[in-house]
Amino acid sequence: MSSYQKRSKEELAKRVAQDIHDGAYVNLGIGMPTLVANHIPVGREVILQSENGILGMGPAPAAGDEDYDLINAGKQPVTLLPGGAYFHHADSFAMMRGGHLDICVLGAFQVSSTGDLANWSTGEPGAIPAVGGAMDLAIGARQTWVMMDLLTKQGESKVVAQCSYPLTGIGCVKRIYTELATLQCTPQGLRLIDRVDGLAHAELEKLVGLPIAA
Repeated sequence: MSSYQKRSKEELAKRVAQDIHDGAYVNLGIGMPTLVANHIPVGREVILQSENGILGMGPAPAAGDEDYDLINAGKQPVTLLPGGAYFHHADSFAMMRGGHLDICVLGAFQVSSTGDLANWSTGEPGAIPAVGGAMDLAIGARQTWVMMDLLTKQGESKVVAQCSYPLTGIGCVKRIYTELATLQCTPQGLRLIDRVDGLAHAELEKLVGLPIAA
């Protein structure tokens, strides 16, 4: 077994933020993706959109400066940058569905090697489905990226040959950012973008259970 250090959630958020190009319009999904807002590189203009009707979100507010009338889709307090705006929910979904977002960053339960996304329900009896705007974002954005832990708590890969959970979108995910590696989804399967230091390629393939092109 090789020796490697997993990326922390903040390190993973920073890794995602590095790949967002200047001038991009981006939606950050509920959960882990919201951390990306705190790591946009200095000097790079990234316009963050929230599905509840905000454009121009900034990083999380400092402790004591929270305004609970200004929240993201996950009900977390946010800041609004100069020039930012808030508007009707319907207008926000028109942006999402109309192809106006360059990138959306979503969490996921499973992603297939060819980019199918399952992130709204595990399909278990009694589970509360929470589709929200995930389907609109996954298909409407020009690029859909997933930010998630590579493995479940039981040690099973969330990157799979075929999703067993209900699908959010088919062939929509372009990149998967995890605590161990960054992967690209292609029609031919997975391709490696990067992996953490000390993690051998063969060991990553063993963890995922699928071939990964170098």
